[in-house]
Amino acid sequence: MKIATLSIGDELIYGEVVDTNAARIAERLYGAGLTVRRHLTVGDEESDIVEALELLVEKSETVIVTGGLGPTIDDITARAAAKATGRRLVLNDEALAHVRGICEKLGGNLHPLNEKQALMPTKSTLIPNPVGTACGFHLTHQGRYLFFLPGVPGEMVRMLEETVLPFLLERCRHRKVIRTRVLKVFGPSEAEVDFLLKELAAVHVGLTVAFNVIFPEIHVKLRAEGDGEEAVADLLERAMAAAREKLKDMVFAEDTATMDSVVAGLFREKGLTLALAESCTGGLVAKRITDQPGSSAYFREGVVTYADAAKTRYLEVPPQLLAEKGAVSGEVAMAMAKGIRRVSGSDIALAVTGIAGPDGGTPEKPVGTVFIALATRAGCHTKRYAFYGDREEIRTITALTAMDWLRRQLSP
Repeated sequence: MKIATLSIGDELIYGEVVDTNAARIAERLYGAGLTVRRHLTVGDEESDIVEALELLVEKSETVIVTGGLGPTIDDITARAAAKATGRRLVLNDEALAHVRGICEKLGGNLHPLNEKQALMPTKSTLIPNPVGTACGFHLTHQGRYLFFLPGVPGEMVRMLEETVLPFLLERCRHRKVIRTRVLKVFGPSEAEVDFLLKELAAVHVGLTVAFNVIFPEIHVKLRAEGDGEEAVADLLERAMAAAREKLKDMVFAEDTATMDSVVAGLFREKGLTLALAESCTGGLVAKRITDQPGSSAYFREGVVTYADAAKTRYLEVPPQLLAEKGAVSGEVAMAMAKGIRRVSGSDIALAVTGIAGPDGGTPEKPVGTVFIALATRAGCHTKRYAFYGDREEIRTITALTAMDWLRRQLSP
C-alpha cells in the first residue's frame, strides 16, 4: 500500500513549529509493516492544499492529512478537501454534537466559531476525537483513502491509533515484516563508511542500507524486509555482523545505546574512576558524563579552567610552561590531565584545551585547534586535532571525541 502524508500549517513552513506529526505517523506505520512513501508540507493557503491533495491522490493509495481543522480563520483544510474531491461542504450533525459536548465538558457554551469544526465534505465518515473538539473525517476519492486529522499531536496520535491504523491494517492483510537495526559510527566520513559497506546490501537480499548524519555521528541503518519475524531477524543479525567486521572499532554503539551510555557501562564494568579538566568545552564533557544515572559511582570531579591562572591554581600547571608553549598545546593538555588526576586521585584523567572561536586563532594555531590528553597510572599521552565549523560545532565534536577516547581506553 502506497501511503503519503500531508502536514498543513503556516507555522510549519515558517519554521515556528517542528512537525512531529509526520514523524510519529511514519514511525507507527513502519512498526506495523506499512511505509510512508511520500510527504508534503504546505501552509494555510487553500489553493496549495488542493494542489497537494490532488498530487498525492494521483501518486498514493492512502493519504493521511494533519492540521487545519480548528475553529480559526486559517483553518481551511475541510474546505480545501471538499474542493479537491468535488464535494459540497456541509454541517455534520454527529460532529456538531461532539463539539457541543466537549464545550459543555469544559464548562462553556458552544462558541459560533466552533461550529465551523462540524463542517465536512459530503459523504465523509467522522473520525472521533476523544480528547479535543476537532473531529477528523475519512472519505474515499478515486479509489483512494483520505484521512484528515487535527494537528494537535496528542489528539492526532489517539485518532491514528484508534481509527486510522485499524482501518488500514484490516485492508492490508499481506504486509511485509520490516525491521531496522542501527550502528552508530564516529571518526570516518560518511563517504568512507559508504565505501566500506558498499557491497553489504548486494550480498544480503532483502536488506537496504541508509545513512543518517547526526553531527558528528553517522548512524548506519540496516533495514530488512521479509515474510516472517524469524527470517527478518536472522537477516539483520547476519548483516549487522558483516557491518561490524567492516567498521571495526569505529562503531561505538548500536540501536538505542549512545556514546555516553556505552562509556558509563564501561566504567561500571571496569570499576575505574574518572576526573576531568576542561577549557574550551566549558564542562560539556562533564555534562555528558553526569547525565548518565549512577555516574557518581565512578566520576570523581571535573574542573573548568578557562584562564591560565586557573590552570595553575587548580591543576598546578607551571606558569613557565603556559608562557612558553601556550594554553593550547599538547604539553599543557598533558599537564592538565596529570594535575587533575593527582588532585582527584582518579584512575583515569582526561583534559581538553583548544580554540573554539570565533576569535583567538593564529596562523600556527587556527580556530578549531584542540588538544586532548589522557593520563593513567601507565602514563600520559596527547593528540592535536584540527576541527572545523562554528563555535558550537567545534565544542560538540571536541566533547564527543573526548568521550570516544574514554571508550577506547576502557574497551577490551
